[in-house]
Amino acid sequence: MTNRTKSYQPALAWFAALGSAWVFVLVALGAFTTSIGAGMAFADWPLSNGSVNPHGWLEEIDKFAEHSHRLSGTMMGLITIVLAFWLHRREERPWLRKLGGWALGIVIFQGVLGGTRVLFDRVHVPGFEMSFGQMLRIPHGVLAQVYVGVLFAIAAGLSRPWIENTLGTASPRVRRLGWWCAVLLFVQLTIAATMRHNYAGLAIPTFPYSTADGGLLPAAWDYRVALQFAHRIMAAAIALGVAAYGHFLLRDKALAPVLRGASFLLVGLVAGQIYLGAQIIWTGRSVYMTTGHVILGALTLAVTFVVAFFTHRGSMEPANP
Repeated sequence: MTNRTKSYQPALAWFAALGSAWVFVLVALGAFTTSIGAGMAFADWPLSNGSVNPHGWLEEIDKFAEHSHRLSGTMMGLITIVLAFWLHRREERPWLRKLGGWALGIVIFQGVLGGTRVLFDRVHVPGFEMSFGQMLRIPHGVLAQVYVGVLFAIAAGLSRPWIENTLGTASPRVRRLGWWCAVLLFVQLTIAATMRHNYAGLAIPTFPYSTADGGLLPAAWDYRVALQFAHRIMAAAIALGVAAYGHFLLRDKALAPVLRGASFLLVGLVAGQIYLGAQIIWTGRSVYMTTGHVILGALTLAVTFVVAFFTHRGSMEPANP
C-alpha cells in the first residue's frame, strides 16, 4: 500500500519550494531571450543546431540566452516530474495530487508549445503580420503565469503554516479582494504578453502622459496603441485594487502577523512594477528594465496569488489535521 499522509513532510515541502524558486530562473531567461530578440537563435528543436551543446552558445549572447532558456526548461520539466510523482506517492490530499498532475501536464504542453513556436516560425498566417510560430509566443507566455500559480499553490499546501493552520482565518472581504487582485494581475500579464509580442512596448513613447504635450489620451490609435493604453489603465486599476487589499489585509486582526505584513510586500511589488514600466518608456525599452519588469510582474502575481490562497485555507481544509 502507498504510505500517504497529510502531515508536514519537510523534504517534499522544501523540494516544492525550490521548484517554485527555479521557475523564476526560467521566467528570467525567457524574458531576457525575448527582450534581445533571440527566440530564433536556433532554428531547430528539441536540439540546438543538432546538439545539446551547440558551438558558440557560451560566447554569443543570443545563443546563450536561447539555449540557457531551453536547458532551464528541461530542468523545470525534470523537477515537475519528480514533484508530481512524489505527491502521488506520499500526499493524502486529492487536490494536491491533482495539482501535481496539472503542473506536469502544463510543463509538458509548455515544452511542446515552445518547440512548435520554433518549428513553425516561418509559417505565414493570411491577414496577420506575425507568423504562426510567432503567435504561439503569446499563449506560451500566458500559460507560464498559470504554471507559476500552480507551483506556488503546491508549495503553499505543503508548507508547515498550511498544515498546522497557524495563519488564522480571513474575513470574507479580504478573501474576495485577494482573488480579485489575482484576477486583475493575470489579465494584466495577458495584455502585457500580447503587447510585448506585438512590439507595442513603445507604441505610446511618453509617460505618464500619452502625448508629448501632456494629453491623457493618445493622439492617434491603432491596435498597438490600444494594447499599450489598456496596459496603463490596468496598471492604475491594479494599483488601487492592491492598495485596498493591502489596507484590509493589514487590518484583519484574525490573521497571523506574517500574513498581514504581506500587505507591505504587495504594495511594494506593484510600486516597483510601475517604476520599471516607466523606466522602459524613459530608456527606450532598455533590455534590463524590460527583463526586470517581466520578472517582477510574474513575482507580483505569484505573491498575490499565494497570499490569497493562504486566506482560503479554512474553506479548503476546514478541519485541523
